[in-house]
Amino acid sequence: MPFCQVADNCTVQSPQEDLISLAPAHGVNVAQPDVTLMLDMQGVIQDVALSNEVSNEPVDDWRGRPWVDTVGAIGSGKVLRMMEHARESGVSAFRQVTQRFPSGLELPMEYTIVRLGGKAGLIAIGRSLKAVAELQSRLIAAQQSMEQDYWKLREAETRYRILFDASNEAVLLLKADSLQVLEANPAAIRSLGLARGQSFHLDIAPEEQEALQTMLGRTRQNGRAPTTILHVGPDREQWTVRASMMTAEPGPMFMVQLTPVGSLTSGPPREEEASVEDLVDRLPDAFVVIDRDGVIRRANRAFLDLVEVGAEGAVIGEKLARWLSRPGADVPVLLSSLNRHGSVRMFATSVQGELGADIPVEVSAVGTASGRPSHVALVIRDVSRRLSANDNSASLQASFAAIIEQTGKTSLRTLVKEAVGLIERHYIAAALELSAGNRTVAAEILGLSRQGLYQKLAYYEMDRHSRQEAESVE
Repeated sequence: MPFCQVADNCTVQSPQEDLISLAPAHGVNVAQPDVTLMLDMQGVIQDVALSNEVSNEPVDDWRGRPWVDTVGAIGSGKVLRMMEHARESGVSAFRQVTQRFPSGLELPMEYTIVRLGGKAGLIAIGRSLKAVAELQSRLIAAQQSMEQDYWKLREAETRYRILFDASNEAVLLLKADSLQVLEANPAAIRSLGLARGQSFHLDIAPEEQEALQTMLGRTRQNGRAPTTILHVGPDREQWTVRASMMTAEPGPMFMVQLTPVGSLTSGPPREEEASVEDLVDRLPDAFVVIDRDGVIRRANRAFLDLVEVGAEGAVIGEKLARWLSRPGADVPVLLSSLNRHGSVRMFATSVQGELGADIPVEVSAVGTASGRPSHVALVIRDVSRRLSANDNSASLQASFAAIIEQTGKTSLRTLVKEAVGLIERHYIAAALELSAGNRTVAAEILGLSRQGLYQKLAYYEMDRHSRQEAESVE
């Protein structure tokens, strides 16, 4: 249906010709619209023009229907807002809607609406976003593939880290240009005292520096080099050293593996040495060894639990001050006291766990020698339960004081009954705390049957479920 505002000298134009002539006047930049809709002021479709891309779609049924009926449910609100905006200002903003064709095809479209002069109606200009949607789907697929590759890389990195930390050999990663230590596994930190940031060549005997450089030069050329024996560390012990080249960012690295020469001939550790290590690791109190700079060299399982860390490799090489940092009772104060007195006992401070726990502790420490020791062993004990027990004792004493004040005002029978009840409640609560709420264990601690404990809890109103549980036991 051709559109014209004045009848005398009107030239009949198609909707697309109308669009081309009207769009520049309204500041709309449109090229090759895929769908052109001629609408009346209420949004009823009067005529339709399609581009070659969708020209085979049968759209005759659209004429005389509201445009909102031909779009998805989500897009109807956008269409109404565009028409209202076009009626008020002449041109609407661009909106994305899903255009549904009679054949069942659904295309993502981007529309704008232009108001024609007078009461001639509105013209909706639509451009297909099919190519954009395809690009978006390809982008999403590429992102998913990248995420899968990322997680595969993280899994490989995790496996590498587990093997790196669990190795009994001392393993170092060194920058190829400066031989600075980038990574050191727990075995290297414990045995050689090396940590991130130190220079490896400074721990090699001066007369063997040339042998070290020769080995590393062969490694640069061939990727690997034959094993050599070097004197490493302050005690200049003999170590077998082998190196390999690794390519990484920001530059190449050497992976250096070191094994004590004595361990090659002495065989596995003696049973006594292994048992001592096992006993230290199973010690219920936290045990940790630090150097004079406060860097952790050894830690048992209890310390890992205390600082809420899962593996020893996560704490080896880190400073103890990361977790022991209460002002006035931190690591520098502890080491200063140790240097003055040679040992420290019952040093009160707190440990900040990785997951947010704040635990009061007592520390006992001793150094390897008088003066300023090279290594310090610390036993760290959680005293939160003891402090809780002290608080309970103070509360019990306060309650007894209140009963004593009733002397002369209340009969002896009543005072004795209140005192007995107070003591029973106190010890029942203590038994439940010791058993972590397990009533069967608490009953054994108190020398009661489980039914008897339930009856006591119900009598003293210490648990609102106790009466029901007592009845179920009966």
